[in-house]
Amino acid sequence: MKPVISIIDDDASVREGTMDLLNSMGFVAEAFEHANAFLNSSRLHATSCLIADVQMPGMTGLELYDRLVGSGNVIPTILITAFPNARDRARAERVGVHGYLTKPFHENELVACIRAALNADGRSP
Repeated sequence: MKPVISIIDDDASVREGTMDLLNSMGFVAEAFEHANAFLNSSRLHATSCLIADVQMPGMTGLELYDRLVGSGNVIPTILITAFPNARDRARAERVGVHGYLTKPFHENELVACIRAALNADGRSP
């Protein structure tokens, strides 16, 4: 079974471009406009790896990760941001996020993070 990668980003071009890239590489990719759309979806429990924007309206990527961990649903997560800062990166690393990438990121960098996250969690295909 192919791993499901869920992408959450309020920027449609990033969301759709990342989904298209991952689908073309053989992953099953799903995209969501905001964290609540993902949390209320049927894909929540099927997700093998999560890619979330750090700065989104309503709930940030870090807040989403904290909520998932708090509910016992730990999903290997990669955060992406157009506004990187050392404080967010340090917090993400401290709480167990698998990657923190700056937009625009290179596709090889993203795929390497996804593979590492899946392998570390035993979810690789």
